[in-house]
Amino acid sequence: MSKSLAYADVMARKNEIMKQSTGIDYSQFEQPGRGFSYEALMAAAPKRARVEAVLSQLGVGNTPLLRLDRVSALVRSVSKEGLGATILLKDEAANPSGSFKARRAALSVFDAWEKGYQGVIAATSGNYGAAVAAMAAKLGLKCIILQECYDSHFVGQPEILEKQRHCEALGAEVISMTVGPELFYEDLKLLEETGYYNASLYVPAAIAGIESLGWEIAAQTRHMGIAPAAVVITHAGGGNLTGTARGLKAEGLKTSIVAASVDLTGLHMASDRDFNRKSFTTGHTGFGIPFAVKPDRSDVPRNAARALRYMDDYLLVKQGEVFYATEMLAALEGIERGPAGNTSLAAAFALARTLPASEYVVVQETEYTGAGKHPQAQLAFAAAQGVSIEVGDPADEVPGQSIVLPDSPARLTVRRADLDSIRQSALRRLFEEWGGQLENMSAETAAYFAAETHLDEAVIVPRLRKELKR
Repeated sequence: MSKSLAYADVMARKNEIMKQSTGIDYSQFEQPGRGFSYEALMAAAPKRARVEAVLSQLGVGNTPLLRLDRVSALVRSVSKEGLGATILLKDEAANPSGSFKARRAALSVFDAWEKGYQGVIAATSGNYGAAVAAMAAKLGLKCIILQECYDSHFVGQPEILEKQRHCEALGAEVISMTVGPELFYEDLKLLEETGYYNASLYVPAAIAGIESLGWEIAAQTRHMGIAPAAVVITHAGGGNLTGTARGLKAEGLKTSIVAASVDLTGLHMASDRDFNRKSFTTGHTGFGIPFAVKPDRSDVPRNAARALRYMDDYLLVKQGEVFYATEMLAALEGIERGPAGNTSLAAAFALARTLPASEYVVVQETEYTGAGKHPQAQLAFAAAQGVSIEVGDPADEVPGQSIVLPDSPARLTVRRADLDSIRQSALRRLFEEWGGQLENMSAETAAYFAAETHLDEAVIVPRLRKELKR
């Protein structure tokens, strides 16, 4: 008898499909009454020697860490006396597909090749798809990429269409979809139908690949005699931050892990109307906050990307500030890069203004650029969608209605997300999913809640008790 393709039935088979398409049985990591063992999940990831060997074979990693002297001078020119940290930039655009995502794709696709799969499938906004396609091409595997490209009128943003072009140029078959909740459903259906490997969002191997970024940053800054005050990481689904933070921790580098997202407050990511009224397809609060609060919302039963476990600070930037940072990097340093990495650059610029001039801030990634990713193309598209383009104070920007380009670099200022509120929301979600009684909570369960929310174990029960009184 053929299996039901109804949405609920396919999603209910998620664990079964994942076991078939990756070889991972997620049920072994579940701990009834306590959540699951994240440590055991990550212990199943490839070890460091293996990661380094795979990356070396596929020509991934060992990207340069660049000192942005002219940008740093601009930081100091708009900072109070004695302030203005130096910014360093990890140039991940030097990877084969032009982004850090080649690190995670390399491990996933190599695993598929080694296990004898004929092809790989990934659901992605684009950059990861290009990385999977590049690694599949290197290893002679077929590649299918599912990508949300259009609204219901089949209008696509220039940035997304550029990513689509990039995936196809690297040999992938791209299945272009309209915006909606069906992306992971279609992904799971295709995995069942083809028997291909799930080069998934965040299986343990993907996080292990990104850990190499942390190892490299630690080694490079140590070689330079630098102990960075902060590493700023563009945050969306959480894998970038999780992997890099784990790598830094493994190397013993003590630094502040700072998330950065574009503030798209008020826009809904699954909304047909809102889809083309935002100028950033990733690295924004529409993904960053939901995935921080509830990471298990993708095609994997348990997401190995759990950013809230590692996040020390969370900065928000405006769309106009990211476009400004993109032009600033090109004009002052001769480095033209795409938008996602420049999200963290804009945040790092603002953060550096508040730190002593003797300190250093690392921007953890860049990405390749292309015609559709350029600010000119994106701003022209935004204007065509009825979004006003203005010059002034980015604080006045209203997502979906306006993009405000800073009229001075002094306008790039620190704006913090309410990280404590995010942690509280995650804690409330964990408690509701647990379904037990507060007075019966074990020390093990409290410890799990504390690890998931990056809170002290001693505050878990008091916080929940206060929550229940509301």
